[in-house]
Amino acid sequence: MKQVSIVTLGCSKNDIDSGQMRGVLDESRFAFTDLVMEAEVIVVNTCGFIDAAKEESIDTILDLAKLKESGKLETLLLAGCLAQRYPDELLEAIPEADGIIGPGHIRSINEAILKAENHEKPIYAAALENDYIEDARREEVSVTEYVKISEGCNNRCAYCIIPYLKGNNRSRSMEHIVDEIRHLVKRGTREVILIGQNTTDYGIDLYGRYALVDLLKELRTIEDLRWVRILYAYPDHFDDELIEEMRDNPKILPYIDIPIQHVADPVLKRMNRKTDRRAIESLITRLRRAIPDIAIRSTFLLGFPGETELDFQEVLDFLNDYPLERAGAFAYSREEGTPASAMADQVPDDRKEARVEAFMAAQMEQSEELMEKQIGRVLEVLVTEVTEDGAIGRSYLDAPDIDGMVLIYSDENLAVGDFIKVEITESTAYDLGGDYLEHCK
Repeated sequence: MKQVSIVTLGCSKNDIDSGQMRGVLDESRFAFTDLVMEAEVIVVNTCGFIDAAKEESIDTILDLAKLKESGKLETLLLAGCLAQRYPDELLEAIPEADGIIGPGHIRSINEAILKAENHEKPIYAAALENDYIEDARREEVSVTEYVKISEGCNNRCAYCIIPYLKGNNRSRSMEHIVDEIRHLVKRGTREVILIGQNTTDYGIDLYGRYALVDLLKELRTIEDLRWVRILYAYPDHFDDELIEEMRDNPKILPYIDIPIQHVADPVLKRMNRKTDRRAIESLITRLRRAIPDIAIRSTFLLGFPGETELDFQEVLDFLNDYPLERAGAFAYSREEGTPASAMADQVPDDRKEARVEAFMAAQMEQSEELMEKQIGRVLEVLVTEVTEDGAIGRSYLDAPDIDGMVLIYSDENLAVGDFIKVEITESTAYDLGGDYLEHCK
């Protein structure tokens, strides 16, 4: 029986796709392994969003290809966004690669492996399909799990290649999502993180309305589900009804990821964003009025073609006027095939990087002040690691992998997956520390 390993790069949506591929492996032919050195078949689930992600994907592929000489590797398949974007080019440039599986063709993994073993170099990168496999259940789950509620995106932001790789927004049915979350919770999951390319567009294609609120209401009924976290909620279509549900639903954490990208109206217009600075400021004001303790995370794209010093200063002024608990910035990456790549007034790389550094310095100052205000509060914390001095965990302020952590000082026997109360006694720009009080009921 051939051993198959899947190496995942990029975002949490790729993690889910990798889990789906693992779930549909033909168990009569293949056995999954986390050890790439033991695998005869390796699938690299790539990212192709920006240049840095593409470079990481290529470097990983080339490193793994060496296992054909030094390890057990016989078949190397490329999956994910980069494979979808450049199937022919990758197979030509990397002769060790044996086939392509685009993100809309997860069900084809068994057939792709068999064809690759027959030296056919299969390519599954045709028209995208809604290929979320509802019966590919995760049996081994953790206390925190991501759940994809949609794929693709209806927006056509001028800098973004994703809609060309993954197509328009395609929502999963509410029944399937709720059923999957019930399945996860039954096996021990307590925190669910809802993701999609744009979660506020959920349901428009299936139900003729924006239905994220309806989905969140359904999650109220899942008794042992403790935390629900929402990522990638674009500011357009983020209405008061959604804010009220976030406020009133006890399972929804007071945390939201809103990709703002910019606040200068001339830049937003060139980006083809469906919002403006006034609407962004109004949304943040309404969120903070309704949910005073809310943690707002966002990302900004700096150095977009035509961005002036005045435009960038608007971003810094915005950070000062509307402080965000969590924020990151990326330098614009010129992606071929996008409208922005052909725009005039491309910003030099050194200027882009300088703006990112200035943004992050300003954000660090804001974050230090906001985090210091947590001192004295008692927060519910999910234990993620046990240490000699106590434990490490996450509060509602912290999404896994992208935000900070809480250092927990305790003499108690804590376990991963515990929900505990912690009195915060110290802070840095991104992390908190505090004393264990008691387990949550």
